[in-house]
Amino acid sequence: MKHYLERRVGNTLLAVFLSIVGAALCGCSTVKPYQKEHLADELMTNPHEDQVAMHELKWLEAREGSTGGVGGAGGGCACK
Repeated sequence: MKHYLERRVGNTLLAVFLSIVGAALCGCSTVKPYQKEHLADELMTNPHEDQVAMHELKWLEAREGSTGGVGGAGGGCACK
């Protein structure tokens, strides 16, 4: 009876270990650079990043006293 339980516990541990290794290996894949465009989704982008970029652009324009390519030059006070 003792050997039966040891064998059953050993088989269970082996099955659990193989399941974990199998699950870990299933999620691994390589993606070529030209395939990444198909994986990009709008849901994966952060709209907050756009707001931060626009704020930083506004701040830089005000500091530099210039506007980049979209209008005339402004003053250092950020007025256009």
